[in-house]
Amino acid sequence: MNLYLRYFDRETLAYSVEEALDFLSAIPEIVVDAELEADIREYANSNVYYPKRYKVRPRIYFIIIKTEAATMLDFKQKKALRTTTAVKGNNREGANAAIVQLTEERPGWYEGALDFKRVVVVPATGKHEYRDTRFVAQCKARSAMECYERIVNHLRSRVDSRSQFPSAKGKNFKFKFLGKWK
Repeated sequence: MNLYLRYFDRETLAYSVEEALDFLSAIPEIVVDAELEADIREYANSNVYYPKRYKVRPRIYFIIIKTEAATMLDFKQKKALRTTTAVKGNNREGANAAIVQLTEERPGWYEGALDFKRVVVVPATGKHEYRDTRFVAQCKARSAMECYERIVNHLRSRVDSRSQFPSAKGKNFKFKFLGKWK
């Protein structure tokens, strides 16, 4: 996997993270610190294929794009594009598996953990603000979806109505099947 980097009219196709860091270090406006280096290495080693941009100063960015292109000409002519159907297919299969788990009828005890935005009053100012809040509960339910609904219904009657609850299908709701009820 190669990395295409661009900052205004300067661009390169780097064949390793070290080449990419050398390119960035040669640009005086960009400060390559340990945090940026670690983030670029993490991006290069991850399964993420969307372009990533890094802020240099307000409204000024450089971008990095993962590519399978062997040369700059191949990249410019879009000869090494990843097929989005393969990527989407893998994501759909994972998403479908999560939805099946969520709706699977399996009566018993569940432990559900929900991260949501709770509206609270700031005592010093008297104004309201959103706070990230985690709520964990164990409940009897026929499915993980019913566990989610029971938790949200419980919270709706106890927190400010402006609080925001995530989707059951998202990453902010996790559940664990504890066992069958007797």
